[in-house]
Amino acid sequence: MTREDVTGGLLVLKEVIATLKHDEKDELFAKAAAVNPWYTENNIQKALDGIVYMLEGEKLKNWLEAYPQENRPVRVGLIMAGNIPLVGFHDLLCTLLAGHTAVVKLSSQDEVLPKFLFAELVDINPEFKEKIEVVDKLNRIDAVIATGSDNSSRYFHKYFKDYPNIIRKNRTSAAVLDGSESAEELTGLADDIFSYFGMGCRNVSKIYIPTDYKVQDLLPNFEGEGEIVNHPKYFNNYEYNKAIYLVNKVEHFDNGFALFTESEELVSPLAVVYYERYASLEELEGKLALIDDKLQCVVGKISLNRPLVPFGKAQQPELDDYADNIDTMKFLTGI
Repeated sequence: MTREDVTGGLLVLKEVIATLKHDEKDELFAKAAAVNPWYTENNIQKALDGIVYMLEGEKLKNWLEAYPQENRPVRVGLIMAGNIPLVGFHDLLCTLLAGHTAVVKLSSQDEVLPKFLFAELVDINPEFKEKIEVVDKLNRIDAVIATGSDNSSRYFHKYFKDYPNIIRKNRTSAAVLDGSESAEELTGLADDIFSYFGMGCRNVSKIYIPTDYKVQDLLPNFEGEGEIVNHPKYFNNYEYNKAIYLVNKVEHFDNGFALFTESEELVSPLAVVYYERYASLEELEGKLALIDDKLQCVVGKISLNRPLVPFGKAQQPELDDYADNIDTMKFLTGI
């Protein structure tokens, strides 16, 4: 398939996703949730909306102009995660547009949604059947992109050391505030924190605030996310961490569905948000530099020597917002 063929198929897929009927969604969403209870209707819809946002014709065209079309086709193994719905779609997108065959090892937690999209692509253009293979074990591959935890990454590095590879570890995201944020921006921050129950690498798990910032003034801006506590699994995590903090007398703020506590740690437990104070922008820069290899993105609007994602946009990445800041297309077109 040419890049034009793949692009054309993806643009049709965008329209298929955008025009799914209610009964089709209900059936698809129910199947996905039966496998993974964290995959709620809202979360699946958010993931699909993100793909529609990504697959905009002019956006695709402008992005692809930076990468060569003529490549030696190879078989690229894709080990996909399942922490949030369709988290591996961007890797598939890049692999197909680079002219390669995607040999996909799906997460057991996210099989329904990818297989649905794969089937739709084959319906759009039968040639996709030769470009996407779903396998139980990666065999006959020439390169690999593997997404997993810090523990699994050690296995991946050992197992795939002889292949060109991108091996991803755990990452999370942070937000930086200076007190000038509007209520609308802080409402956007709430989405950055609580969408997908906070389980994605682009979810904010840590907030940096000035030394005189009153955390209790921040919490009312998050009230719109309160329904999250109605999910049984999330509620259990909230209640568990709340009990731990109360027993151990850990100072914290509780807004009824999340706990906020001061910590120098970066990755907070589910239903917990860490915050840390800074005295100057120079100090903040230093703090962020120490954890740069653990950060997927930083949300905010203050002037720092790094790109910042606008409030409310952490879960709406652009095509060139590459995971772990590794240019996936450059890797794939250079194999």
